Amino acid sequence: MNESDKQKNEKIKKMSKGFNILSGDSTDGHGGYGVGTLNLNNITPVFVDVDEGTAEVDMGALHARSAVEKGIKFLKTKEEVPNGRPFWLVWVTVEPIKGGPAYVGVTACEMTVDREIRRGYKSLPEHVNHMDKSLKRKIIVSQMDDRSKGILKDFLENFNEGMWERADDQLKQDLTVE
Repeated sequence: MNESDKQKNEKIKKMSKGFNILSGDSTDGHGGYGVGTLNLNNITPVFVDVDEGTAEVDMGALHARSAVEKGIKFLKTKEEVPNGRPFWLVWVTVEPIKGGPAYVGVTACEMTVDREIRRGYKSLPEHVNHMDKSLKRKIIVSQMDDRSKGILKDFLENFNEGMWERADDQLKQDLTVE
């Protein structure tokens, strides 16, 4: 590993509470081993807690080990968790465009959790597919309720105003609440 890569790795480690942004791609153009693998270097999971009105990054969600998910058995239908607390897991992809990093893919997945009975609801296929769509620069947030859209918009805008300004107009429109 050259000195430049070491510096990038140190920078990424220091950004653990922030967004994953721009790291070297080990499959850069050589066409050999590792080509076609899923690169999660630019995606960041953000949890929107609807009841609390907050949003925060939790990198554990990349492997279903977030603070929200720990200790919870997830069931296949929402009806099995009638008292579940609502959350949105939002996959946010950041890439360089127009002179700097920007939010290029943002997809939201519904989740409910009932800590008292240690049960929750989430659709694993939906979570995986939405992660993939975020990586492919898709914006899928229209299914979110207005309160959650507002929380997410405020979080993304306040986290980095430059990334918000460079983001696609569709994201800004889809998160605008009247």
